[in-house]
Amino acid sequence: LAAVEKKLAEYKCDTNEAICLKLVRFPEDLEDDSTTFHPEYSHQSFGDDEVAFGYKGLQIQLFYTAGNLSTLFKVKYSSKVNEKFDCVEADDIEGKIREIIPAGFTCNTDDFISLLEKDANFKPFGTLLHTYTVHNEEAGDLTYQIHKADMTCPGFQEYHERLQTFLMWFIETASFIDTDDDRWDFFLLFEKYNKDGETLYATVGYMTVYNYYVYPDKTRPRVSQMLILPPFQGEGHGAQLLEAVHRFYCNLPKVQDITAEDPSESYVKLRDYVLVKLCQSLTSFAADKLHLGFSAEMAAEAQEKLKINKKHARRVYEILRLKATDMSDEEKAKAYRLEVKKRLFGPYRKNQRELTKMRKCLRPEELVSHMGQMDTQVQHEELEKSYQDLVADYRRTIERLATQA
Repeated sequence: LAAVEKKLAEYKCDTNEAICLKLVRFPEDLEDDSTTFHPEYSHQSFGDDEVAFGYKGLQIQLFYTAGNLSTLFKVKYSSKVNEKFDCVEADDIEGKIREIIPAGFTCNTDDFISLLEKDANFKPFGTLLHTYTVHNEEAGDLTYQIHKADMTCPGFQEYHERLQTFLMWFIETASFIDTDDDRWDFFLLFEKYNKDGETLYATVGYMTVYNYYVYPDKTRPRVSQMLILPPFQGEGHGAQLLEAVHRFYCNLPKVQDITAEDPSESYVKLRDYVLVKLCQSLTSFAADKLHLGFSAEMAAEAQEKLKINKKHARRVYEILRLKATDMSDEEKAKAYRLEVKKRLFGPYRKNQRELTKMRKCLRPEELVSHMGQMDTQVQHEELEKSYQDLVADYRRTIERLATQA
């Protein structure tokens, strides 16, 4: 039995390694391993273990043309379990992948090469919002464009179906959106590049935003999904995209404020950076006003000019105040610490109020179990840890502002 198990174990493959993704600009990219990248997640297709069974040397190739994302899909392996002899069945890899990628892909490399040639005709969808350049050591200055699109753009629906497949591999809780709903806005990011003397466009990333209705006549755009494709990560594109989207909505009178759905930690850090960058030029956030505390003027100006809600404006204030505070001055450092801890203590205070209510209606033994959760010493320790973690995040935001200045 052990021998059988050992043999079967050889037929297990880590799907995060087996799946090979590529964004192809030139035919030679197909053979170049340095252009390959792999998923961070594959549990939505291959279960929580992220394992495919039944193959040795499994390679699942999903190669995309850089612009239009025309897709080549191939499954390769060195050997496969034999159902007759091994009495076990190999996973249906193709079936699992087909559930994610839309129809219209090819399994033939020559067909893919001809689709790659057609990428020269690919033009970004929608209207151009913003152009920026990034200096690259090897390639010189690279130009990027941010476009706003919607489902009425010819060809965009099919393109979006190909684009959203990347969410499954890079966002843990990803799901596809219902694009029949016309309240979705799409923001797309492209890089311009040269090929045989022509200018082509490569897909870099995108963001989807849902426009919620706010009574009586406003909307609240809510960021739903955001992804910068791995070959382009760490180059500041996320901040450029988020800032461009913010500026777009700031110019719409009917927008109340901009929020995000269930934001990840990395998104919150990105948003901190972008909002601080936008707010530091507002008069109410001037350095000489910060030590006076968070004011109604700050909340109002952030809301009115930048569509930032009060909760986010408060975070911006705390970051800018930290930036303007000499933390080696004990008095100033203490004032800052108390100010932030007072806000952090809010939820604990609410707990105390609930506890007082409970005391009136719970039996003593029930109360004991609740009392344990609210031990003052533990509270102080938790509060201190929350404060230290927050300040560490704030400092990173301040450092990033300094390097980008």
